[in-house]
Amino acid sequence: MTISVSSSTSDDNVTKNTAKNATAKQPKIVVKRHGIMRLLYTCKHTFNGLKWMCRNEAAFQQELMLFIPLTVFAYMANISAAQSAMLVLALLFVLFAELVNTAVEVVVDRIGLEFHELSGLAKDIASAFVFLSMLMAAIVWWVVLWA
Repeated sequence: MTISVSSSTSDDNVTKNTAKNATAKQPKIVVKRHGIMRLLYTCKHTFNGLKWMCRNEAAFQQELMLFIPLTVFAYMANISAAQSAMLVLALLFVLFAELVNTAVEVVVDRIGLEFHELSGLAKDIASAFVFLSMLMAAIVWWVVLWA
């Protein structure tokens, strides 16, 4: 916010100029947080993003509905803790990929909804990332359980 003050720097001039400029749209002031407050603030945004994904993104919902029972199975199966962890991490990677895919789609759509070759390419590449993560998860599960 710009405050112009005349040569007499009384508080009245600052107040008047601030009030005059208050009607114009002001840029949002970013407050840097530190320590535990930064962590709490970051967690708030993290859970907002996950909540949005669970409510609005069908692919994420489907992958989450597979993740939950498969995670239970991975821990109940007669395999080592390291193998169980590998299975769960492979499933988590699919969810990570879906988060990235949706983020790319949202940003591309924010730029503009009209078709552009590069926008389509960005979405295709993000979708390929999800596909490859699913392929990787399937391979990990196959190797751990049947190989």
